[in-house]
Amino acid sequence: MLNFNFYNPTEIVFGKGQMKQLDKLVPKNSRILVTYGGGSVKKFGTLDKVIDELKKSKREIFEFGGIEPNPKFETLMKAVKLVREEKIDFILAVGGGSVMDGTKFIGIASCKDEYIGKEEELLTQGMISVDKTIPFGTVVTLPATGSEMNCGGVISNGKNKLAIFSKKSFPIFSILDPELTFTLPKTQVANGIIDTFIHVVEQYVTYPVEAGFQDRTAEGILQTLVEIGKETLENPTNYDARANLVWCATMGLNGLIGAGVPQDWSVHMIGHELTAIFGVDHAKTLATILPATWKVRKTEKFEKLVQYAERVWDLRDGTDEEKIDLAITKTEEFFHSLGITTKLSDYKIGENDIETVINSLKSHRMVKLSERGDQTLDITRKIIEKAL
Repeated sequence: MLNFNFYNPTEIVFGKGQMKQLDKLVPKNSRILVTYGGGSVKKFGTLDKVIDELKKSKREIFEFGGIEPNPKFETLMKAVKLVREEKIDFILAVGGGSVMDGTKFIGIASCKDEYIGKEEELLTQGMISVDKTIPFGTVVTLPATGSEMNCGGVISNGKNKLAIFSKKSFPIFSILDPELTFTLPKTQVANGIIDTFIHVVEQYVTYPVEAGFQDRTAEGILQTLVEIGKETLENPTNYDARANLVWCATMGLNGLIGAGVPQDWSVHMIGHELTAIFGVDHAKTLATILPATWKVRKTEKFEKLVQYAERVWDLRDGTDEEKIDLAITKTEEFFHSLGITTKLSDYKIGENDIETVINSLKSHRMVKLSERGDQTLDITRKIIEKAL
């Protein structure tokens, strides 16, 4: 097992009706900004419930809506301006990963006086060193990204999707009430399942380091997603199925299963480019690139792919090569069962588009990907070709 530091200060408040704890969780007498995305939190009454809880104590409440999927830098800067002008001292993100990611950026940018007018410089691909940020909590309405219990986010700036991280950007608390997700459209639920699944395998299907706890926990999450995936998609008010999805999404990217193990993230890096350039949903790009990556990188990931085949899919017969091939097929079939294709051509992305993706990766210095840093642009090109 590799050396690691593990730190996660986020308090999770899980279950039915836990919104009623908001008044205790949010500081009294605070000037609070509630951030959210489109109209769904208004349409289904979630925003009203949040405001009602916050009004139980003396607080100044401000709202900022319209944070997009793949939150845009220019939109978030409007919120930064509001935070500075109104001297906001707490933020509550109500929504999914994009709202939470955007809120992390808002909190950082609002506190960095030396970056006033230069906030774009915060959009790097690494850890941002900050002394403080605006503290925030979350009310999760879409299980997918795990942003409710980690310190990272992805922000769009033009055609660029850039990751930001700060140890100061863990939520203080996150309320996870599975019932708040019952009204989600099927496609968003399917995206959340796939996003979670691929978060896990990017930390698991690498190479062995004798990390038994991390491996078994990752395998448990993957098996749970396979078991409840179609059920929670077809029967959204099945509380137990949806509760398992919500908790899997959080545990899939809160640092626990990634501690002490090699991590890949090449599928995500390629997927980010595809989303930025062609506008395809993030999870849908991942579903095309993951199987192609495993087919091209089978030798480099051989031992863990065999383990994945045996432990997640219970494939015990045949050669190791046959087990791997069947496991990849079963993974694709699982994605298909959720209504998600595994071919880029279904999104009208073809051979003529590959160079655009490669050039974008090059411009973002994504030239040596994978857990070993040995995935060159030539190899990435082969993966995209395989994904067509």
